[in-house]
Amino acid sequence: MIEQRELEVETRGRGIYPCTSEIQAFVSSSGVSVGMLSVFIRHTSASLVLSENADPDVLVDLEAFMSRQVPDGDPIYRHTAEGPDDMPAHVRSVLTQSDLNIPVRDGRCALGTWQGIFLWEHRRAPHRRRVFLTLQGE
Repeated sequence: MIEQRELEVETRGRGIYPCTSEIQAFVSSSGVSVGMLSVFIRHTSASLVLSENADPDVLVDLEAFMSRQVPDGDPIYRHTAEGPDDMPAHVRSVLTQSDLNIPVRDGRCALGTWQGIFLWEHRRAPHRRRVFLTLQGE
C-alpha cells in the first residue's frame, strides 16, 4: 500500500516549525501498521530536520549556530536577487536536509523519545511551504 499527501506549512519567517503531529496524524489515518515514511520539502530555501523536541532552547541554539555560520548579507555571495537572505537561505538548505526517511511501526512514526520533525524556514519573510509525505507499507 502506498499513501501520499501534501502538507502545507505556513511560516512567519525564519525559524523552526514543528510538524510531528500533522505527520503523525497522516500516518495514523493511513491504516499502515509497518512501513517507511518519506518526507520531502519542495523548496530550496527551507529544509527538514529531525531534532530534540523537549527543550525549545535546542531550536533557538540551532538557529544561533546557523546564523553565525551562514550570515545574511555576506559579500562573498553573488546571488542576491531576492535580498541579503536569499543566498544564505540556499546555503542553509544545502547544509541541512530536503528529505527524511522515518520507519513506521505499530501505525506510528518510530521516532526516538526526544525526536521531533521540523521544517526549518531559512528566509526572513513568511512563506507557504509544501512538504510531500509518501508512506509505503502494510
